[in-house]
Amino acid sequence: MATVEPTRHPLNESFDWPSPAGPFTTLTDAQATAFDESGFVVVEDVFSADEVAAVTAVLDRRDAEVEEFLQGMENERFSIAEAGAITFAPNLAHRDALLRSFATHHRLMGLCRDLVGPDVDLYWDQAVYKKPQKPRRFPWHQDNGYTLVDPQYYLTCWVALTDATIDNGCPHVAPGLHRLGTLQHEYVDPLGWQVFDEVADVEIAPVRAGGVVAFSSLTPHLTGPNTTSDVRKAYILQYSPAGAEIVSNDGGETIDRRPVSDGRHVFPVLRNGDPID
Repeated sequence: MATVEPTRHPLNESFDWPSPAGPFTTLTDAQATAFDESGFVVVEDVFSADEVAAVTAVLDRRDAEVEEFLQGMENERFSIAEAGAITFAPNLAHRDALLRSFATHHRLMGLCRDLVGPDVDLYWDQAVYKKPQKPRRFPWHQDNGYTLVDPQYYLTCWVALTDATIDNGCPHVAPGLHRLGTLQHEYVDPLGWQVFDEVADVEIAPVRAGGVVAFSSLTPHLTGPNTTSDVRKAYILQYSPAGAEIVSNDGGETIDRRPVSDGRHVFPVLRNGDPID
């Protein structure tokens, strides 16, 4: 196995990891310490079976639309999505009252308060279904490697809608590397952005339906292939500090900054530690 020599992203000129300070409202001190040291923590039993079933029913309909669209595309692909392999249905919470309520669930707000801060926005949400017809491994990447956000750290809540196991593609995490900030990625066609091929230290994060794998946007992770006969279903909810910006350049010296908030799929969820109605 190749050892990894991570390289910082060119726009990651300086970075200090913000350790969770507490007092914690949802995590235990041990869970917060695990997140601080490894860049992720598994929190089981966040949602009830009824809550999971209601959200899954909505997301199943969205996924069916995506699958039908992909089947009509050349090679049944669009960007990194592929029919029968892995599908993405993004930016749904702002259009559906039930999903918006789910995204602002008091347990998720507690995780945001504990791990992001008192002022938090929903940055991104998407259903990700890993299909059994075409087993694929999703590459090692940081979420902030796709679009560089400043502050570089935000929170990804990987909500399991079905039991996520080694066999059906649960998350694998490279612990500790989150402390370096955003790393250099390369685009591997057609799989997406990749930070490295292999890494020596890997922790596997299976989680039951209704549980959450909470990890930093800076934590390198992947999901393995689904080698079962059933669809592995997850709902990804990402939360950024209020006032975050997207940072980019054209390969030259000019750096462009624009607000993450767009008033639609990005919306406030916490202010001064209190949920936004």
